[in-house]
Amino acid sequence: MTDTSRISTERWTNARANSLAAFCLLAGIAGGWFVRGSQGSGLPRSLPVASVQAPSQRGVAAASQSPVRARLRAMADAQATPLLDKLRSDPTNPELLAGVGNIYYDAQQYRIAVDYYGRALKGKPGDAAVRTDLATAYWYLGNADEAIAEFNTALTYEPNKANTLFNLGIVKWQGKKDNSGAVADWKRLLAANPNYEEKDKVKEMIAAATK
Repeated sequence: MTDTSRISTERWTNARANSLAAFCLLAGIAGGWFVRGSQGSGLPRSLPVASVQAPSQRGVAAASQSPVRARLRAMADAQATPLLDKLRSDPTNPELLAGVGNIYYDAQQYRIAVDYYGRALKGKPGDAAVRTDLATAYWYLGNADEAIAEFNTALTYEPNKANTLFNLGIVKWQGKKDNSGAVADWKRLLAANPNYEEKDKVKEMIAAATK
């Protein structure tokens, strides 16, 4: 998914990226069935899982992984350094701000990601890709209502944006138990985006939500 241009992070070496990927795999911190609105930072963003779980259902596992999460935070801080250096001379640059947000999102530092995404959207409010990532970060923080509000705002700018509809359906389904609303969003996604790369997954979720 390459909806937005990304800022180069020259200091992020392959070795460091691979190291962080290994930590992500050990921690089991894949993004579930969610998809990104924008291109990620080079960190792993999704791994196959059997089901989608609401954030509250992962609390015990998350607590047990705190040393790994601390390590992920440290590595994300290192990756963000070149972008933060650039922000000192260009503090309102929406691409730079979104780039930092992506780094922290991919390291599961969602509160930090929300801050940077919000700042990016002040300068570029119509960026549906960044707003989709902001909404998904809110979901991971346990705020389904705020997530839905941001997804809906993103759709005012790009009404048929596939990844937004995909994630909105998941939050309605898992966060609000609104199966019919979720199915409507996913059917809208497929109708507007017949070649969507995750269409088989969408069909699986429609079947599960209509049982």
